[in-house]
Amino acid sequence: MSPPLITHLYTADPSAHVFDGKLYIYPSHDRETDIQFNDNGDQYDMVDYHVFSLDSLDAFSSDPSISSAAEPPKVTDHGVVLSAEQVPWVSRQLWAPDAARRKGKYYLYFPARDKNSIFRIGVAVGDSPVGPFKPDPEPIPGSFSIDPASFVDDDADESAYLYFGGLWGGQLQCYQKGNTPEAFDESWLGPKEPSGPGAKALFPKVAKLADDMRSFEGPVRDLVILAPESGEPIAADDHDRRFFEAAWMHKRGGTYYFSYSTGDTHYLVYATGDNPLGPFTYAGRILEPVLGWTTHHSIVEFRGRWWLFHHDCELSNGVNHLRSVKVKEIFYDEEGRIVTERPVE
Repeated sequence: MSPPLITHLYTADPSAHVFDGKLYIYPSHDRETDIQFNDNGDQYDMVDYHVFSLDSLDAFSSDPSISSAAEPPKVTDHGVVLSAEQVPWVSRQLWAPDAARRKGKYYLYFPARDKNSIFRIGVAVGDSPVGPFKPDPEPIPGSFSIDPASFVDDDADESAYLYFGGLWGGQLQCYQKGNTPEAFDESWLGPKEPSGPGAKALFPKVAKLADDMRSFEGPVRDLVILAPESGEPIAADDHDRRFFEAAWMHKRGGTYYFSYSTGDTHYLVYATGDNPLGPFTYAGRILEPVLGWTTHHSIVEFRGRWWLFHHDCELSNGVNHLRSVKVKEIFYDEEGRIVTERPVE
C-alpha cells in the first residue's frame, strides 16, 4: 500500500476532482475525540473541511520507470474552507463531502446533522476550487441521509446529479416509506436494515440537480443495483454486494460506473450502467478491506491515468476515526472492467 498523502492532519473520504489540469481533494477532516466507538458513528465528530491540491501523482504510478524517478508529490493545504459554525442549520458532524464545477461556479456538498439530529445535505458556493465557500442557510430541499456525490455529465447541457445515502448512522434505513424528509421513521434509527428471506437491499438515492446546483429538479429516486446472475435487486442479506454508503459516480467512454462501500464487510465495489439514473448491474470489487472499519473513495482520471483515492487508519495505528487519505493507480480491461493490476499487453 502507498503511504498517506496527507500527514499533518487526519483526513478521510477523499473526493478527488481535476479542474484546469490540477488535482483537488475534498476530504473529511478527522479529529481526536473522547467519544467511544459505536455503530452509530458518533466518534466521527468532524467540524470543518480543508481542500488540498497537487500537480502530480507520478510517485504513485504502477510503472517503476515513472515512480522511481518521481519526487514525492507536493500537497498544498488550502486551509479551512467551511466550518460547522458557518452553517445555521447544522448541529454537528460534518461528514464526507464532495465538490462540483458547473458554469464557472464551484459547489461544495456536505452532510451534517440538523438541530433535530437528523442528517441532511447542504451546499456552499464559491468562485474558486479552493473556496471560500458560502453556505446556503438551509439544507437542500428534499435532501436526507449522508455521503453526497455530485456528477456533472459531459452532455451538451452539463446535466448534473447528486447521489447520496448511508445505512446505520447515516439514517438511510429510516426512509423506507418514501424518498422525502417527511418519510423519516425514527423507529429505524441505529445499526438496523432490512434482512431475511426475500428482503431486498435498500437502494442509494439520486436526484437530478436543478440549473442552480442548489436544489433538485424533480423527485429523489432509488438508484437500482441489480445482481448480474438474476437481473433482480441485490438481496438485503448479501452484505458482500449490497450498498451501505460512500456513493461515487464516474464515466469512462459511454459507461457509467457507480461505486460504493459495503460497510460491515468493508469492500469497495462497483456497478455499471448506460444511464446516470440507472439501473446499474453489480460488476465486482475495487478494494479489499483496509486497516480500520470504514472505507470510502473516489475515482478520477488525471493526466491519462485512472486513480483510486481511499483511506485507511495506518497513520493512527488503527484508530477507526483517525484516518488518512491514500491513492493507487487502477486500470480497465478490454471489456471495461475495473482491475487493480496493469493488464498484460
